[in-house]
Amino acid sequence: MIVEIDPDAAAPPYEQLRAQIAALIRTGRLSVGDRLPSIRQLAHDLGLAAGTVARAYRELEAAGYLRGRAGQGTVVRDIPHLPEGERTARLADAARAYAAAVRELGVDVDVALATARHHLTDPGD
Repeated sequence: MIVEIDPDAAAPPYEQLRAQIAALIRTGRLSVGDRLPSIRQLAHDLGLAAGTVARAYRELEAAGYLRGRAGQGTVVRDIPHLPEGERTARLADAARAYAAAVRELGVDVDVALATARHHLTDPGD
């Protein structure tokens, strides 16, 4: 599992981690049943506090992406099917976070939209 945390990003580290793991699951890079690193191991690998990784894992578990069991580790579940209202709310949250990052970087709106469009159509890039 390859994730990167940008300490200078507008989003906090737990949110960066949560979003990247969710994206890995949605794109199939992490499959149902794949086991994730332990909280301690991933925290060590990324130079984060264990509580930061634990929060990301908890949020992913609450969203239905992961299942954690004592002694068995944390594994990927099937991609959750969200109700329309929740999906719309999450999309709006993501759009607000992206817009904040774009403003923080001072990027032109047209460039930001082109960049988003590129990554939506080619998520592997």
